[in-house]
Amino acid sequence: MSISPKAASARTREICQMAPIVPVLVVHDAAHARPLAEALVAGGLPALEVTLRTPAALDAILEMAQVPGGVVGAGTLVTPDDVAAAVEAGAQFGVSPGATDQLLDACEAAGLPMLPGAATASEAMRLLERGYDMLKFFPADASGGAPALKAIGAPLPQISFCPTGGVSPGNARTYLSLPNVVCAGGSWVAPADLIEAGDWAGITELARAARQLAG
Repeated sequence: MSISPKAASARTREICQMAPIVPVLVVHDAAHARPLAEALVAGGLPALEVTLRTPAALDAILEMAQVPGGVVGAGTLVTPDDVAAAVEAGAQFGVSPGATDQLLDACEAAGLPMLPGAATASEAMRLLERGYDMLKFFPADASGGAPALKAIGAPLPQISFCPTGGVSPGNARTYLSLPNVVCAGGSWVAPADLIEAGDWAGITELARAARQLAG
């Protein structure tokens, strides 16, 4: 079942509004996927982005998709093959570092709501022209951070963003205070050492702290 860009953005906006932080997850062992998702959901972060950067990523999405209360998406979508694999694994939304017509065509045809990446006003305008008004701002820190995003928002108030890339507990509040920011993506809520140690309670505490950042 296909999806229009407008409907895709409406759905990704709903997902982004679920919590101020979307965990950006790099999963190396699919056995960690379910308890990791449960820990993050318990801490108040239900929208989860699993990056397709490891061999275990698709299996991790398959496991996380079964966790009650969670909404699992696939990140680092670059090709139509990525889209097909993500949908088959049970991803409920997609995230890309940038956007190409071929990638967006594939997402729309597959019915996968997409959060496409943009780093400049021209990229954002091109996506808006196609019908996308909920975008990922990436790489956020390297692209000028909150001041750049604030500047882009002045002439393009109809576009909302989820900044990702260099977002931390130290600067997240600054991003989240911008009127054109719905949420931010961050990896600090699921650090590799806690995942390897199986410290799910520790990850839940990090999630709870991140949940308060918008407060």
